[in-house]
Amino acid sequence: MSKPIRILCIGAGNMGRSHALAYHQLDGFEICGIVTRSPESRAALNKELGGGYAEFGDVEEALAATNPEAVSISTYPDTHAKFAVAAMNAGAHVFVEKPLAETVAEAEEIVAAAKATGRKVVIGYILRHHPSWIRFIEVARTLGKPLVMRMNLNQQSSGEAWATHRNLISSISPVVDCGVHYVDVMCQMTRARPVRVAGLGARLTAEIPEDRINYGHLQVTFDDGSVGWYEAGWGPMMSETAFFVKDVVGPKGCVTIEAKDAGGAGASAEVDAHTKTESLHIHHSDIDADGNFTKEDEWIDMQDEPDHDELCRREQEYFLEAIREDLDLTDHMEDAVNSMRIVAAADESYKTGKMVEL
Repeated sequence: MSKPIRILCIGAGNMGRSHALAYHQLDGFEICGIVTRSPESRAALNKELGGGYAEFGDVEEALAATNPEAVSISTYPDTHAKFAVAAMNAGAHVFVEKPLAETVAEAEEIVAAAKATGRKVVIGYILRHHPSWIRFIEVARTLGKPLVMRMNLNQQSSGEAWATHRNLISSISPVVDCGVHYVDVMCQMTRARPVRVAGLGARLTAEIPEDRINYGHLQVTFDDGSVGWYEAGWGPMMSETAFFVKDVVGPKGCVTIEAKDAGGAGASAEVDAHTKTESLHIHHSDIDADGNFTKEDEWIDMQDEPDHDELCRREQEYFLEAIREDLDLTDHMEDAVNSMRIVAAADESYKTGKMVEL
C-alpha cells in the first residue's frame, strides 16, 4: 500500500476547514502542518481535527520546516499565485481554491510553474464533482443550440459572513470570486469558445473601498450563438428573492434547478445552499399541429445529493488520483484560466464601460 502523501494546509476558513477534514479522513493523505495568520483559527481547526498537527503563521517557514509533498491553499485570491508557485518550487503538488488567482496573469503564472516543475495543480471547482450539477450539464447539452444560460448567486450576509465578504472584496469582486464556477459550467454546456463579455457593477455600501463593488453582473456570448448571464452580490442589503437562479433554455426546451429548501429565507448565506439542487425540472418544447405540447414536464429528484464536506472530500480524492495516477491536468488548468479570462473581462467591461472582445 502506498504511503500517505504529506500535505500542508494553508487557510482555515470555510473551505480550508472542509478540505482539512477531508485530508484528515482520507488514508491517502497525512497532514503535516496547518498555516494561518491567526493563531486562534489554526488552533481551533487543529482541535477539531483531534490536535497534534504542527502550526505555523508563515508559509515559507512552514514549507521549510515540513518539506510537504502536497500543499492545499484556501486563502484569499491575492495570495494564491505567491503560495502556489512557492509550493511547487519547493517540490510540492498543489490544490488551490477557486478562483485560481486574483488576475489572469497570475493564473497563467501558476500554470507555467506547474508545467516547468512537473507538479500537479488541481483547482477547487467543486461543481465538477457534484453529481447533480454533472447531470444538469448533461441535460443542457440535449437542448440544442444556441443555449440561453441564466445563473446567479446573491448572498445576504451579516456578522462574521459580512466581515469575510468585506475582506474578500478588498481582493476580488463577487462576480469574479464565484463567477468562475458558473462560467465554467456554461463553457461545459456549450463546448464553445467565448467571444465577448459585458459587465456592470454597483457599490452598495460605504463599508468597502471606493474603487470596489459588492454587486456585479456579466453577460457572455459564445461563438455558437449561445449566451449566458451571471450575477453576484454580497452584503446585508442584498435581497434573498431569486438569489438562486440556475436555468438553461435551448430550442428543444429548458432545464431548471429547483431548490425549494436551498432557496428559502436565510439560505443565501449558508455554504451548503450554494451547491444544492434538490430537483431538476425538464421542459420539452415539442408541440403538435395545433400548437399543443406533446410531452409532459419531467422532474428528476436529487434529494440524495452530497453535502458540502462530502463534495470537498471528492475533490481531494481527485487530487490524490491526479498525483498517484499522474493524470494529465492540462485541460483542467486551461479551463480554469479560461473562466478567469471571462470574469476578468467582465470587471474590465464594468470599469471601462465597453464590451470586451476575447
